[in-house]
Amino acid sequence: MSPTNPRKWRFTWEAQSHSPTLRLFLFDSHTNPSLQCQNLKITQIVSKSQLLVTWTHHQDDAVLPQQVSLRVPIPRALVDSESPISVNSLSDHIEVKLALLLPVDHPMVSVLGSSDDSEFVADSSVTFSMDSDFKSLSSMDGVHFYCRSCSKKLTTIPIRHFVELPSVNWREVADNWFGNCCCSFGGVSEKLVSRFANSYTCAEGICLLTSTTITLHKNDLLECEFPVQSGTRKYLRKPHFSDAAINSGNHHHSVLRDDDESERLPEETNGNATICASLVSDLLLENVASVPKCCVHTTDDVQNQFEELYLRDAYETSPMVQRATKSFLNGFLGNIFMARSSNLSRNIEWIECVCPRCSFLLGAHPCGSGDASVDGGARLFKCCVSTSLPVGGSCDLFRKYTLEKMFTTQLLESAKDELSFRTVVRDLITKSPMLQIVILNSNSWCCTGYCLGTEGSIESTSKLDLYPVTKVLFSDCSGNTECQLRVLEDWVAKTLADEVFMLSGQIEELIESLTSAKDILPPSCTSLDGLSLSSMQR
Repeated sequence: MSPTNPRKWRFTWEAQSHSPTLRLFLFDSHTNPSLQCQNLKITQIVSKSQLLVTWTHHQDDAVLPQQVSLRVPIPRALVDSESPISVNSLSDHIEVKLALLLPVDHPMVSVLGSSDDSEFVADSSVTFSMDSDFKSLSSMDGVHFYCRSCSKKLTTIPIRHFVELPSVNWREVADNWFGNCCCSFGGVSEKLVSRFANSYTCAEGICLLTSTTITLHKNDLLECEFPVQSGTRKYLRKPHFSDAAINSGNHHHSVLRDDDESERLPEETNGNATICASLVSDLLLENVASVPKCCVHTTDDVQNQFEELYLRDAYETSPMVQRATKSFLNGFLGNIFMARSSNLSRNIEWIECVCPRCSFLLGAHPCGSGDASVDGGARLFKCCVSTSLPVGGSCDLFRKYTLEKMFTTQLLESAKDELSFRTVVRDLITKSPMLQIVILNSNSWCCTGYCLGTEGSIESTSKLDLYPVTKVLFSDCSGNTECQLRVLEDWVAKTLADEVFMLSGQIEELIESLTSAKDILPPSCTSLDGLSLSSMQR
């Protein structure tokens, strides 16, 4: 193959947050620049935001050396044109370094680089916000949800009521506010927790929101059937759907009204719950903490008093809802997109929900012993559904959500909370490790492409935008041998690695994405300490 083949050479620009350096990797699959690229020269063409890369190419079977000229577009950045350009020829790529006047994530760069065709930058750098989703969805006059893969409508009626779910540590927050001792408003905490669970049960016509999922009642889903399990519980990867499902299992319970105080329960801001003043006032009127010398009462007396107070004010619920409430109190109904071991229950199995038309994975629903669904609700992932047609259009509120971005966001939040940059992702059902991942740099930026043009003068004139990524080391553990799994479990124990659980199909998609992202760098830059080096968009 000729060294001037226009589709042979790939370029990747990379920058680190708060570092005034822009680095270029220029490579193909056949050339050894350290031996074959002689008289290498780099010239910056400021007027066209390009680098002109030229060299004399020496090849063993060629009689005469060839002159090669590549034009590489420079992404939007404040490049210092007066600083010298660093260039180095390595075994499988050419490395070029440009000095920047300001780091790529500096606010001034965003202002100076903004333009009408920078929509991709704006979409790439947006932080997912449950509060923003809640306000946007609530402001609409009813919302239908659609399959992102085939655009099939998934809901029977437009959803008009939306409720934000608290974070998975909401019970701990309640204890921190009031304490768990009877003389420190412990009764208030217990009653608040119970009222939480009742208020956030799944109901028809209401959508429960988390940062990664929406929860809809089964009767609001079109052609959706939740299979009943009998005998030994088995995990059903892809339950089927039928028209008869809509008329089965109808059950009405505590449907929230617009003026219901349960919609005004603790709001979540950055993981901290703000307790609703009216609810707290009502709870403080109870004679829970005002009992004289409450600590001298026996444990049974205090517990009986708490149960009496709860039963007096508890909502009327069916046995199914009571079981869901108990499971909610145990925490398993938390972030099922990327669950933690503390939020899982041995009595709950998760069944994948797929599109009735194209079998595209939409989410999952919890199943208990012998029940089709614990609470009658399905958790649909935001990256799998759309709020309008066309899918991904300007009116689609979930258009910016992707599996990769959602996973990266959750991974970084988990690393921050657990103070660990090492994670093992396990199958939600089998609990087997499938992905080993280590965060290297959470604030990187990059862009990539192929040089295109005419023979002998490869040129690309399209404008480039750097997009934010997180650099990671990873290993696909799905096919590990028993010996390799033992080594991995030892690594988890010794490094105190974090453990999270996801559906196997999504883990496999993440592994494919990580493997594909390796190709943006030359082979010599894609491994470290026995793990593969890659990146994920954030």
